[in-house]
Amino acid sequence: MSVQSAAADVDVDLRRLFASLARNWLRIVLVTLVVTGLAFALAWLATPYYKATAKLEIGSRESEYTRPPGTNDDDKPILDEQGVATQVQIISSPDILKQVATKLNLDKLPEFDETLKMSALGRILVLVGLKSDPFDIPPEERVLNAMHDKLNVYAVEKTRAIAIEFSSKDPKLAADIANGIAIAYIASKSDAKLESNAAATNFLAPEIADLQNRVRDAEAKVAAFRAQSDLLMGGNNAVLPTQQLAELSSELSRVRASRAAAEASAESVRRALQNGGSLDSVPEVLSSELIQRLRERQVELRANIADLSTTLLDNHPRIRALKSQLADLDGQIRNEAQKIIRGLSAQAQTAKAREDQLLADVNTLKAASARAGEQQVQLDALQRDANVQRQQLESYMASYNAAASRKDRKYSPVAASLIAQAQVPSQPYFPKIGPITGAAAAAALLLMAIGTLIAELFSGRAMRPAPGARFENIEQVAMPVARTEPAIDAERRAFAPYEEAAAGHSIAEAEFPRPAESEPVEVHAPAAGPADSVVGPSEPGKSALEPRQSRLGEIDVDKAAEKLIASGAARAIFVSPEGDEAAASAVLVAREVSDAGLRVLLLDLTASGAASRPMLDSSLFPGITNLLASEAQFSDVIHPDLYSDAHVIPVGTADPVRAMRAADRLPIIMQSLTTAYDLVVVECGPADAQGISRLVGDGTEVFLSMLEADDQVTQAAVKLIENGYPDVTLVTPVGHEPGDPLPGRRSAA
Repeated sequence: MSVQSAAADVDVDLRRLFASLARNWLRIVLVTLVVTGLAFALAWLATPYYKATAKLEIGSRESEYTRPPGTNDDDKPILDEQGVATQVQIISSPDILKQVATKLNLDKLPEFDETLKMSALGRILVLVGLKSDPFDIPPEERVLNAMHDKLNVYAVEKTRAIAIEFSSKDPKLAADIANGIAIAYIASKSDAKLESNAAATNFLAPEIADLQNRVRDAEAKVAAFRAQSDLLMGGNNAVLPTQQLAELSSELSRVRASRAAAEASAESVRRALQNGGSLDSVPEVLSSELIQRLRERQVELRANIADLSTTLLDNHPRIRALKSQLADLDGQIRNEAQKIIRGLSAQAQTAKAREDQLLADVNTLKAASARAGEQQVQLDALQRDANVQRQQLESYMASYNAAASRKDRKYSPVAASLIAQAQVPSQPYFPKIGPITGAAAAAALLLMAIGTLIAELFSGRAMRPAPGARFENIEQVAMPVARTEPAIDAERRAFAPYEEAAAGHSIAEAEFPRPAESEPVEVHAPAAGPADSVVGPSEPGKSALEPRQSRLGEIDVDKAAEKLIASGAARAIFVSPEGDEAAASAVLVAREVSDAGLRVLLLDLTASGAASRPMLDSSLFPGITNLLASEAQFSDVIHPDLYSDAHVIPVGTADPVRAMRAADRLPIIMQSLTTAYDLVVVECGPADAQGISRLVGDGTEVFLSMLEADDQVTQAAVKLIENGYPDVTLVTPVGHEPGDPLPGRRSAA
């Protein structure tokens, strides 16, 4: 079975939480002062360390007058972030540190070699194996490790500058080492350049000699091949056959065009003569002067004939003479046209002959040009090889001259410069007594405050129930599962009291065996008022009932509800010695407190379910017996009252004997219920003080419900008083009239 925890319905009381700081202020202040004093003493006694910083600029230092010809600063790549980071690693490399250590004799200082002055504590730690033996490390490595620990080389953000920081007990030594590392780095870069120049000259000298021989041989091959092939160069760097072929091709095209034009003209004149057409449209006829004069004479004769025809007839001699002359002129014109045709034909034949001659010459030059092209290809290859060799020779000679001049003059501009030398520091960077002491004081104060608050939270003193919490949100915690069936008859006899409770008595009235390790439950009840107080023994001469009635305060349901609300009680235990009818007091009080706005739950521990029956519409709901028998959880056994906002846990439907075996869980159940609700009302029926002992706790009010003042009620009250409940309050439901019923819920109350 599992029981739900109410941790989720608990809020932190901030006022009570922070009040714990005021309650524990002395302890907090004392611890803070002690820690502050220790921090001050440690900072005061600590060995001071001084830090010196040197700065380098990474960039080209080449002058425009010493720069090799054909180069400029724009041709050189600018160092990016990765390039500067690479220089940082070079500066902190062992080679640079070894040079500085050797120059400054750092291996003679105990600060860099602990074997020179090893403390007794260090020797003991080495002997017990808690520290490595420094003698196992070579001396040079010990010095380098110490330098690495004290050295910090980093690139200045968004610049190409590098800072070199070194810390030491000696301020002058710190500045000397920082400057020494910077100078050693610049010297190493210069030496690297000189070595590079020497290596370049050593490589270029034999290469230049070899290239000179190869260039000479290549140029000799070019000259020999040109002489052998008899290649004559024409215009536009073309060989002579190729150039002649181009010219003949142009001439051949012109001749062909002229022949075609002559043939076309002769054909047009011939067609005009054959078809009897007019020759005026032929350009060659129009261009002939003789034909033009004949045409003019022909026009003149036709004009004369036209004039004479007006006065003379056609057979007149003059008219016939003129017509005869006109016919002779037409014959002459045709004869001249025939001559033109013969001239054009002769011109076409001449062009044809010229064309044939040119075509033969072109074919001859084609073969010569092809041979010249092949020879030109070979010549170009030889020329190209000679040019490449010469260019490489010139490049090597320029590089060799530049490298040789720098090598001879030992000129090697380094791409780095010392822009800020490390100065001897006057103030130690560690320890800073003021900041260390202040930080220790603030940290101690903060940690003590946090520790006090956490302790207050874990103790539960700073917790309070959350407003508006409901029982459904309670977290489950594990509970032991009781056995479900008796094993033998002896076990059944051991549970005889439970059988009796199931037969007619209340659950709380049964005698439950307590585990040996269980702790007594603390009973807390508020002090009774004047009307509720219990005084000494009864006076003589009066009946046993009368004196007890005068000493036990009796209140009604309204007063009982007001008392519970005013006292802030978490539990209200109702005992009803008169039976089920008196159980109405618990129901009425629960409803009155619920109507006041508090979260109220009624737990029915009567055997008959007399308290929960009026609040539910059935007696078959699961209840406390099902919860104890591990057959249900809290969310299954809590039900709403039909006539108020209160909740109720009925008796349930499980086997009472089986449920009673887990009665030891009642205190845990009560603790969970009081955490989730403002008030838990428990109706115990005719129970005694021992029967309700598991139900009481912090903030508990015990009520004795009665209908009539008789000896049974008096005896029950006396037994409760004698067994540790002196603040018992009598409450009666007689004469109680409920207030305005809730719509749809309290109409039948």
